[in-house]
Amino acid sequence: MYILFATPVFTNDAVVLGILLGILAFVFVTSNSDHPFWKKFYTVIPSLLLCYFLPSILNSLGLISGKESNLYFVASRYLLPASLVLLTISVDFKGIIGLGPKALIMFLAGSLGIVIGGPLTLMTAGYLAPHLTSGTGPDALWRGLSTIAGSWIGGGANQTAMYEVFNPSSNLFSAMVTVDIIVANTWLAFLLYGAGISDRIDKWFHADATPIHQLQQKIKDYKSSIAKIPTLADLTSIVAVAFTVTAVGHLGADFIAPWITNHAPQLSKLNLDSRFFWIVVIATTGGLLLSFTRARKLEGAGASKIGSLFLYILVATIGMKMNILAIFHNPGFLLIGLMWILIHIIVLFVVAKIINAPFFFIAVGSQANIGGAASAPIVASAFDPALAPVGVLLAVFGYALGTYGAYLCAIIMRFVS
Repeated sequence: MYILFATPVFTNDAVVLGILLGILAFVFVTSNSDHPFWKKFYTVIPSLLLCYFLPSILNSLGLISGKESNLYFVASRYLLPASLVLLTISVDFKGIIGLGPKALIMFLAGSLGIVIGGPLTLMTAGYLAPHLTSGTGPDALWRGLSTIAGSWIGGGANQTAMYEVFNPSSNLFSAMVTVDIIVANTWLAFLLYGAGISDRIDKWFHADATPIHQLQQKIKDYKSSIAKIPTLADLTSIVAVAFTVTAVGHLGADFIAPWITNHAPQLSKLNLDSRFFWIVVIATTGGLLLSFTRARKLEGAGASKIGSLFLYILVATIGMKMNILAIFHNPGFLLIGLMWILIHIIVLFVVAKIINAPFFFIAVGSQANIGGAASAPIVASAFDPALAPVGVLLAVFGYALGTYGAYLCAIIMRFVS
């Protein structure tokens, strides 16, 4: 691999966390600067994209390592559920329902794009580059691609399920994981960029984003009406609520997931035996329930701002996992992954054009499939933090449908292979 340092320069996670927080501070200080250069710069490059891209450069150069660090695990298991609580605590639940069926339609269109994209890509690769599809037994390409299908319709739990079902060789699976990370994160970067120019994209689609803007404005008005200078008691209460609900999520997951494994194994097909699934569901549910209580007023002291900070730390740790130089390895497999994601994109854009869906629904519907609960709220919050719960709710659908969709995709790929 073409990196500057053979081994990571910084392996201590405390040091790496300091570097990531320094990057986040630099991005947000400059993005709020009145300097003409920065104003012009951030009209082209979204700040959220830099929070993701700069750590990936450090990882690619070998300064830090996403593989050796535990920061992503910590951020996804502790900070993500805490952020979901804080981002949903003031949510207008009726407003989200009022967004209509287009969000669900675009999510299902994204799933369809993955299911049909795999077989079409495999057929094309077999015609243009037959040596890539010549493997047999555990090395059969369709077996490896089945794990990508699982990852792209739900997430890691679905990917593991496909790995257990179809048993690709370890070498093939490693290559597929690389393809998954590079292609999925490259598409994520495009979506984050698209969020910054969504108005122009919506004009092309002739999409009416009025309900989305109305929800944004309604939540902003509510936040303004309860805004206050936070006291130490306020900040302590915000953090306590976030991590107490997170603790309940972990406690519930530690009980529910093993119970399903032992007493209702048939539900494992829906990945309901995944601890991460239940952590996300319980945290989101807790935040939504608190939005009907006095805890909703914690938003006035900055609950969503703290939740956003937690989410941006997660963004940085996701970026840290991507090596932008790894494209030089297994270029054939990477081309297959890029072709597959392109079919997914085409299906999304065609359906969006037909139903005049705003780009917000395209972006969130795609990431609810490909990124799951870890990145769907990130993309949604790139439009506005108030919209993060939309991404979470759709991601939950992804977990439920992931195994079925991926299994169907794998069976078709096996047939065409």
